[in-house]
Amino acid sequence: MNVAVMFRHIDSSDALRNYVTEKVERVRKYLIEPIEVHWVLSVEKFRHIADVTIVANGITIKGEEQ
Repeated sequence: MNVAVMFRHIDSSDALRNYVTEKVERVRKYLIEPIEVHWVLSVEKFRHIADVTIVANGITIKGEEQ
């Protein structure tokens, strides 16, 4: 599983990186390898945004939370 975490307008930290990796591990058992995960964590004024894109065996799953 390949996990990439990108931070926009926020300081990168190992705690956040470990947290998102842990959340992806919960979904891993439902997907077929190989899995690519791209996280974008950003801050816009007072909104904290987490955007994730998961690509597994030709299937793309996107999610966003504020």
